[in-house]
Amino acid sequence: MKVLVLNCGSSSIKYQFINTNDKKVLAKGLVERIGMSSAVLTHQAIGQDKIKIVGEILDHTIAIEYVIAVLLSPNHGVIKDKSEIEAVGHRVVHGGETFSDSVLITDRVMQAIKDNIELAPLHNPPNIKGIRACKAHLPDIPQCAVFDTAFHSKMPPYAYLYGIPYALYKKYKIRRYGFHGTSHRYVSERASQLLKRDISQLKIITAHLGNGASIAAVNKGVSVDTSMGFTPLEGLLMGTRSGDLDPSLVTYIMGKEELSLSDMNALMNKHSGLLGVSGESSDMREIEESMQEGNKRARVAFDIFTYRIKKYIGAYAAAMGGLDVLVFTGGIGENSSLVRKQVCENMEFLGIELNPKLNEAPQGEAEVSSASSKVKVLRIPTNEEMVIALDTAEIVEKQKAQVEKNIDEDSNEIRFN
Repeated sequence: MKVLVLNCGSSSIKYQFINTNDKKVLAKGLVERIGMSSAVLTHQAIGQDKIKIVGEILDHTIAIEYVIAVLLSPNHGVIKDKSEIEAVGHRVVHGGETFSDSVLITDRVMQAIKDNIELAPLHNPPNIKGIRACKAHLPDIPQCAVFDTAFHSKMPPYAYLYGIPYALYKKYKIRRYGFHGTSHRYVSERASQLLKRDISQLKIITAHLGNGASIAAVNKGVSVDTSMGFTPLEGLLMGTRSGDLDPSLVTYIMGKEELSLSDMNALMNKHSGLLGVSGESSDMREIEESMQEGNKRARVAFDIFTYRIKKYIGAYAAAMGGLDVLVFTGGIGENSSLVRKQVCENMEFLGIELNPKLNEAPQGEAEVSSASSKVKVLRIPTNEEMVIALDTAEIVEKQKAQVEKNIDEDSNEIRFN
């Protein structure tokens, strides 16, 4: 099945066009600066050069029109007719407590996604815009939603509840939801495949490290805890996010600096993390370069980043009663050998030992642990788009099979009557 995978932001749309039969990406691209006259669509059919199209793309509906047009392009496209787009899979950030799996998008599902807007006010609205845009241009094509939060929906109450009055959880659904679920799911399943071991027998910690960073404890294929919480602000130090901090700091800083709620929200989400501590950058590559030049604040930022990862690994190993596999993924997890080295340093007591040579220059999916390491340490590039495509294809195929079954049953009833 050929599936168009969309990740819609407020002013951008990332897309991939995937053939799920052979798990090959046929084309991919990005629409940026939606809402502006100088919007840019960058497109690449696999095996061809990238192209850029600049134009006025005022909303998501026009952006999707551009994407479909470039997929149909005689020179740069990969299909001859819109009917070759057999399904659309959407990354939807927040499913709340409503969704524990990927679903076919119906009117009821759309309403539920809208109901969860208050839990993800920056993300769910553009996700909804993308769904509506596809409905306008591809009205007869099934669409599916794959939720960032779904993989973490099976966490036990003692892991997802906060120590606040239970009535507030019941009234406002204040709890740990976790994010990056599609990535954690993909790399944990991929780790079991690479090691040729049944995931139901493994205790895995997955570290998704990028500008946004989270870590998850995956026990027997189920996420039992994760570092991000009610929002993506909690947990690890990130590019511009503070991660864990004493809640009383919020009111203390607001009082001292005379900040509004929105000011404080911006401080924690956009001006903290690696950027706030280092005073230099939110980019780990630049942090590492600055460290090598002797910048002490960059060094401290790096140390906080790796120290918190190390703490969570210890905590999650304790929570699961052991550890078999540690996976690094995401832009930093995949590309920073220095981060992997410092995180795994002095972790032999947990059975974690790196192979320095393998860690320095891993290629693709790679094991970077030593031969004597009891815990397998892996570097696995994440592939959330493939998960979305495969989930979408499976859901649509099941729907088709059910429709055919109903038709057969109706036909039998007619004949017997």
